[in-house]
Amino acid sequence: MHDIVEFEALGIPGVFLASDQFVQAAEIQARALGADPARIFVAHPIQDRTDDEMHALADGVIEAVVAALLAPSDRSGAG
Repeated sequence: MHDIVEFEALGIPGVFLASDQFVQAAEIQARALGADPARIFVAHPIQDRTDDEMHALADGVIEAVVAALLAPSDRSGAG
């Protein structure tokens, strides 16, 4: 989260990507940082997935990631 907030403060678009186990933690962290970066969550867990499963997860969110990166951003309180 810190990296995405820092990138957005520098004018570099970013998207926070994590597993859905961390939705609440991401909300709390974003609020604590005074930011509201784009967030995309994938199914948890991650660590035991095969390469093919990871590719499938990525394929499932790539359009949302690209759309978030290309969208005009007024989310970050830092920039």
